[in-house]
Amino acid sequence: MALQILLNLIIAFMWMFLQESYTFSSFFAGYLIGIFLLFMLQRFIPDTFYMRRIWRFVRLILLFIKELILSNISIVKLVYKPNLDIQPGIFALPTDLTKNWEVTLLANLISLTPGTLSIAVSDDQSTIYIHALDIPDVEKEIQSIKETFEKAIMEVTR
Repeated sequence: MALQILLNLIIAFMWMFLQESYTFSSFFAGYLIGIFLLFMLQRFIPDTFYMRRIWRFVRLILLFIKELILSNISIVKLVYKPNLDIQPGIFALPTDLTKNWEVTLLANLISLTPGTLSIAVSDDQSTIYIHALDIPDVEKEIQSIKETFEKAIMEVTR
């Protein structure tokens, strides 16, 4: 991925110098041309096209924003209910992530969404212990996290 970004920047600068226009618009046009050239020649480059990974990263950010908004709405609904009928609890989330920073990212995303908090990570990095404010169904919550955040992290990193 780093090689592709470097090639794209070199193409952008070459385009800017060949045009003899040292403006941002000339650089940006060269960058777009570089993206197009790298896309067309991707079978000659050993790694996957780097814009796919960037797009997956943007999708992860958008997924987090969506989950953040939805969890905020559910917390507001809980707060304004006349009867407080919540079922707080702690559950273990088995994770398929292998790298330390992937597990850390997942734990942080879980902690940043309102209503959930990552308490601890097991020594072998295979389980995250989570406290949830309202958790009527543990298995449903585990599947929800695995199908959203964990899947999106795997798409970005692999």
